[in-house]
Amino acid sequence: QVQLVESGGGLVQPGGSLRLSCAASGSTFSDGMMGWYRQAPGKERELVAIISRYGDTNYADFTKGRFTISRDNAKNTVYLQMNSLKPEDTAVYYCWGRWYGIEYWGKGTLVTVSS
Repeated sequence: QVQLVESGGGLVQPGGSLRLSCAASGSTFSDGMMGWYRQAPGKERELVAIISRYGDTNYADFTKGRFTISRDNAKNTVYLQMNSLKPEDTAVYYCWGRWYGIEYWGKGTLVTVSS
């Protein structure tokens, strides 16, 4: 059973930065497609960014170069570096992974962007 555990959320002022981490266990990390989703209050969950096992990335338009997804296969960890944060980035951020056709989710970490 794969487990995904997020960390790094918190309160940040507009224009600030945060780095989210997601540690994976229970599978061969390097074989998996990984990503981040988010869900703002009253809204549906949406894709933020994904990264393939080969390091290919894809981002939602709203990230507009502000966010960077990366992975460290040696540490079984995927990261989301978020810069120039805006109040509308406030959401619960979820780590996502897919191994051999099966999807897994973390429990989420709250990011609040407010002055």
